Amino acid sequence: MTTRFLLNGEPQTVEAAPTRTLLDWLREDARLTGTKEGCNEGDCGACTVMVTDADGTARSLNACILFLPQLEGRAVRTVEGIAAPDGTLHPVQQAMVEHHGSQCGFCTPGFIASMATAHLNGATDHEDQIAGNLCRCTGYAPILRAARAASTAPIPPHMKTDAAAIASHFFPVPEISQGESEGRGTASPLSSNKDSSPFIPTDSDALAAWYAAHPDATLIAGATDVGLWVTKQHRDLGEVAFLNQCSDLKGIDADQETIRIGAMTNMTDVLTAMAPRHPSYAEMIRRYGSVQVRNAATIGGNIANGSPIGDNPPALIALGATLHLRHGDARRDLPLEEFFLSYGKQDLAPGEFVEAVSLPAQSDTLRVYKLSKRFDQDISAVCGAFNLSVEGGMIKTARIAFGGMAGTPKRATAVEKALLGADFSEASARAALPAFAQDFAPLSDMRASSVYRLEAARNMLLRYVAEMSGQATNVLEVQP
Repeated sequence: MTTRFLLNGEPQTVEAAPTRTLLDWLREDARLTGTKEGCNEGDCGACTVMVTDADGTARSLNACILFLPQLEGRAVRTVEGIAAPDGTLHPVQQAMVEHHGSQCGFCTPGFIASMATAHLNGATDHEDQIAGNLCRCTGYAPILRAARAASTAPIPPHMKTDAAAIASHFFPVPEISQGESEGRGTASPLSSNKDSSPFIPTDSDALAAWYAAHPDATLIAGATDVGLWVTKQHRDLGEVAFLNQCSDLKGIDADQETIRIGAMTNMTDVLTAMAPRHPSYAEMIRRYGSVQVRNAATIGGNIANGSPIGDNPPALIALGATLHLRHGDARRDLPLEEFFLSYGKQDLAPGEFVEAVSLPAQSDTLRVYKLSKRFDQDISAVCGAFNLSVEGGMIKTARIAFGGMAGTPKRATAVEKALLGADFSEASARAALPAFAQDFAPLSDMRASSVYRLEAARNMLLRYVAEMSGQATNVLEVQP
């Protein structure tokens, strides 16, 4: 199949299999070996590149789990394209030299790509911007000093050319035949499914029609999970559809009653939307994935994945979220907690897909507690979400949900029942603790034992009551 994109300012027309990763193509075909392969699963950041979208938004992404069709009509910059055409170093490159930010150098190209993207976007939360880039020898202090030193330098002119080139349509767009679009909505020039080419719809109508006719196909959203099926499990995905051009599945619409999040909305945008409304939820999103992962991962993919240790569903369930599903022209809604039937099984018919998730606008009484061996970017042993409303000192409503405690994300209905009508106090919380054993019988595995998980979940309820009562509970803050 053919994919067209800009690479370091130069148009590329690439013929490759639909599940060939950008990293493999860069190193093996383009012979641009500055971009490194470390973990090959999106954890280490050695493969970080800058990708600019059609709207001019530049994001850092992991090339190791980025499939070539996801680059159609976009611009890519690798470490070889960060310096100016005349060889002048980018401010972040010069700062890395001056502040001794590199030793063995294996991780350095990824750091440079992350830092240059942050510099272009004016982002100064440097610790977060490079949290997805691992370094085993230099240490992070010199790298952070370099990022801070470069932050006030002007953006080099060549770093602004990609957005303009995309806007000028650097490739002519061929006409799409009625057969290619299957008479429904619109589809990209790559949408023909002949010769194992993927289907690449540009709206949800085209996706719905095609997926209803090809229910065994694999839908690829951000590929932060599916990418590992290819790089780690070496799976043949068969028929695939890439959803990144479905613009009507992206975005967040909010009014006074409801917040509706399109399934293809990436987690960076979800974090931004949640931060002023539910900051505890936003902080959990910041923790569970690096900037590169959040830039690719989608909320719909995270939900449809159905993982029992996914961190989004507990928070969304606690907020009373509704899932919106579509099959062809038929749509249905269901409470999110009813979507997860059992381990590895969701209430999703063949050919049906997640269209959006919505939650009621509400005052912020949500707290999300993520417990993992590594504080940032690690899989949860337990993730608890608590959302209680109190009137006159009494608990009026309670929604509590957990990940890591069962084969699915699950509400703690017995705990909720034990709390309803009780006074909001530590004593009431302690009286409800035995109910956890009615709701959950967690497994023991490499992350935590069953006993540990139950005790941690109980302690999270006590923490919630303490925090909402005004006590200091953040272990990361030093108290005098």
